[in-house]
Amino acid sequence: MHTMWKGSISFGLVNIPIKLHTATEDKDIKLRTLHNKCHAPIKYEKICTVCEEEVKPEEIVKAYEYTKGKFVVLDHDDLEKLRKENEDKAVEIIDFVKMEEIDPIYFDRSYYMSPNEGGGKAYSLLRRALKESGKVGLAKIIIRSKEQMAVIRVYENTLVMETIHFPDEVRRAGDVPNVPADDKVTEKELDTAILLIDQLTSEFNPEKYTDEYRTALLELIESKRTGQETVTPAAKEVASNVTDLMAALQASIDRTKPGKDVTGKKDKTIRKETGIKKETAAKKETPIKKPAAPKKAAVKVKKEA
Repeated sequence: MHTMWKGSISFGLVNIPIKLHTATEDKDIKLRTLHNKCHAPIKYEKICTVCEEEVKPEEIVKAYEYTKGKFVVLDHDDLEKLRKENEDKAVEIIDFVKMEEIDPIYFDRSYYMSPNEGGGKAYSLLRRALKESGKVGLAKIIIRSKEQMAVIRVYENTLVMETIHFPDEVRRAGDVPNVPADDKVTEKELDTAILLIDQLTSEFNPEKYTDEYRTALLELIESKRTGQETVTPAAKEVASNVTDLMAALQASIDRTKPGKDVTGKKDKTIRKETGIKKETAAKKETPIKKPAAPKKAAVKVKKEA
């Protein structure tokens, strides 16, 4: 299992070196966006809203918009310094509380905790102490430059850290619109609802719950793939090979140099470099003996303006 954080747990004078491992994974099916004309993936670029030009990564700075259209620019060095000042690789347990006192709305993400070198005994001590007391540890931790609250508890003989939201990160339930203030139900309606709940009550078995939409989407993708209902992006138009053209031109010039035999058999074959076929005579002619000293053909080169 991949280690995503190393540090230690501390409570009182006890220090436990540990590693964090992500306990859950996102199994959402990622769909790409294509151009429906040629089925090529769409590329998203960072464009400046004023200059209307693409911005390179090194030209981007972070800023906080404190009011509409007004920003406070935060320098990279300032952010890095602030991150290092708060990058204490320790999970400090500040309180022990009962699990039922924490509403599930506060919970965010789960991480398994494993002991690092030399931390096995202290790890076992904390695990057993939490089990025997029926309590969970309330701690603070910094992950990816963000300070978070966390709950440390036991899950299947393994210590688990659950990050939780700070109180000011949870919106007030009283701000939810259109929530009826009074119950306008009859006793008969209530008794019927409770009876239905009792009939549907069972023990929690997570194995019987599946993501039906994801399963159906995977089946659809597989049926299209096996049925060859797939697409391939159209190939880009490639410019003609200038190197081959220059080679063909050079070969043509070499053939016209003084002293070359311009009536040989090669002239009757297809020149692969140029793609030009020399026309052959309709009838074979009697070979003519070469003169003892043939005159050199003068080649005039016309200068381009």
